[in-house]
Amino acid sequence: MNTETRILEAAAALLVESPAGDISIRAVCEAAQVGAPTLYRLFEDKDALLAAVVDHGFEQYLASKRAAATSDDPVQDLRDGWDSHVAFALAQPACYKLMYSPALAGRPGAAGEAHRMLVAVIERIAVAGRLSVPVDRAAQMVMAANVGLALSLLYRPDVNQDPVLSDSVRDAVVTTITTRAAAPEVAASPVTTLRTRLRQAPPPGFTPAETALLHEWLGRLETPIT
Repeated sequence: MNTETRILEAAAALLVESPAGDISIRAVCEAAQVGAPTLYRLFEDKDALLAAVVDHGFEQYLASKRAAATSDDPVQDLRDGWDSHVAFALAQPACYKLMYSPALAGRPGAAGEAHRMLVAVIERIAVAGRLSVPVDRAAQMVMAANVGLALSLLYRPDVNQDPVLSDSVRDAVVTTITTRAAAPEVAASPVTTLRTRLRQAPPPGFTPAETALLHEWLGRLETPIT
């Protein structure tokens, strides 16, 4: 095990033991058996160390999501992604709380990658003609609800004991942003579908400026000004 990994694992172990979810550089150095100069050569400051701890802790979770095969049903993939997100939060509560802590000044790379993976699934739903709201809004809705539910389960387990709470919230969100092919009364947004398809495969013969202008026009149609 190299020095960087030893420091990260020591910091992660201390976080698990910390009721307040905070650690000191001195404690990390003692646990990893390194001096402060060694730690600061690898991590600029405490925020950089904590962000790296989050990335380290989330790596196995993100690796499993990268390796997961997509199905023919992107809506089911979205549901499965929600479930794996909650399962990770419950399995790694200290790391998860730190990931979304307002006290963490640095933004862990894991947060950006997790969001990009979510957007990719939602774009597949849009391409399939089953998304009823703009992609960005759908991603924000899912992420806010998923993270909020997970944090609620971690911070208030005493009042969140319903075993199907996560499933119920998940299904409510999915129902809000998607439509079923056999339900014409809940229409998918054709503009969202077209805009997503164009983003994935720009029209041949268009200049970058023309493509950008087309996306701007579709964006105005997608979210009408009220």
